Amino acid sequence: MKKIIIAEDSSVIQNLTKKILQIQNFSITSVKNGQEVLKKLDAEDYDLILMDINMPKMDGMECAKQIRQLSDPIKSKIPILAITGNARNYSISDFNEVGINEYIPKPLNFDLLVDKVKLYTEKDD
Repeated sequence: MKKIIIAEDSSVIQNLTKKILQIQNFSITSVKNGQEVLKKLDAEDYDLILMDINMPKMDGMECAKQIRQLSDPIKSKIPILAITGNARNYSISDFNEVGINEYIPKPLNFDLLVDKVKLYTEKDD
């Protein structure tokens, strides 16, 4: 079973996303900020990170940057999908620069979300 971290400070979005992905047979870990993402990654392996950009303590951009700098070659390459309500503040090149693979705008289109998650988690199979 593929393991996904959802980093999202809105519990409503977090719970919805979690339910939808669990129905698709993904194992989900939810956290509220970038620091918690790094802690979880340190402890175990994941296949994908869904990352809100605006979070307290450490935002998604900074977190993505730190993940890409990890010394573990597998963890540093984990696919990161940004979820953001204000993508217009960032360009695709801003996302690419910190190592975010793709972004999904809010309000979330869950069909699109599931498609993207599957796309990025099926690459190794």
